[in-house]
Amino acid sequence: MADNNTPFRVAIIGTGRPRNADGSTGFGMAHAHAKGYNESGSEIVALCDLVPERAEEFSRENAGGKATVFTDYPQMLAEIKPDIVSVCTWPALHTPMVVACAEANVRAIHCEKPMAPNWTDAKSMADACRSRGIQLTFNHQRRFNGPFQKVRKLITAGTIGEVVRIEGSCGDLFDWGTHWINMFLFYNDETPAEYVFAQIDARRPHGAFGVKMETQGVAVIKFTNGVFATLYTGLDAQKIAGCANRIVGSTGVIEVLWEKPWVRYKKDGDSDWRFLPEADVADGIHGENANTLGVRDVVDALRTGRKPLCSVDNALPTTEIIFAAYESARRRGRVDLPLSAGDNAFHALLAEGVYPEAESV
Repeated sequence: MADNNTPFRVAIIGTGRPRNADGSTGFGMAHAHAKGYNESGSEIVALCDLVPERAEEFSRENAGGKATVFTDYPQMLAEIKPDIVSVCTWPALHTPMVVACAEANVRAIHCEKPMAPNWTDAKSMADACRSRGIQLTFNHQRRFNGPFQKVRKLITAGTIGEVVRIEGSCGDLFDWGTHWINMFLFYNDETPAEYVFAQIDARRPHGAFGVKMETQGVAVIKFTNGVFATLYTGLDAQKIAGCANRIVGSTGVIEVLWEKPWVRYKKDGDSDWRFLPEADVADGIHGENANTLGVRDVVDALRTGRKPLCSVDNALPTTEIIFAAYESARRRGRVDLPLSAGDNAFHALLAEGVYPEAESV
């Protein structure tokens, strides 16, 4: 907990290009992080990128040109000794960078998601920070979007009774799936999963940010409180589910939609859907301001000593479910948690030639 209102000193690893800029290969997440730090009154003092010209431009746009630019993050950590570091690189780079930040005794680390390409690496980051008392967060920013906040409030208010079942659809288990599985936990009061039962298919190359992923899948999750969740991914997923998320309760149902009006719900006895006020869901389910709110929450949590909403404590269970789903496909059976396999079972299946047409991802 901070003793005063002295601005936190922030460093960002992986500035990249702004979203939709020429040559951009991502979503410009570092720029969204910077906005949150600036709005929170923090000071961006250092930037690290393999292309220093990008970092220098980033500094001019987001730090008044005052941030020191590095191309080597260990050097940056040693010289600058920042309070907070944002890691905005591709998943395969997260673990060495987060662990290095932890070993440098950075007070808080805010990393992009998905956590890592395998379960061992994900656990390594959590262990490195937990053992040192370092605040570690992963940017599952949809927890801050209006529609999801309002859905959570409907659930906690008992609007649909007790949660019985949750469903979701998205493009894949890893990159998109990390959002929806994290939302399943959000809806279900962060209850741990008991087991995962899944199957996947990969009949064409598919991947994102350097990580190979399935082209179609389904995962069934049982939580320890008896709630079940099903995630449909890839080909035809949206047709199967009919919406982005569905929460079935003992006395009603809530649906999160892919487009306006974003959220609708029915209580037992209703003949028509009910809708939330437009102002409550105006940012939609993709609103970029959620990234900014997530960073502001990181800063406030560090200052006050409370747990941040995107804590590793919900990111790690999310990631365990992802890799348990891949492991279930490899075993062709149910996987009880905790997960023992540390690798990425889907990548192992690719290496074995089980999905030969997907190897060129």
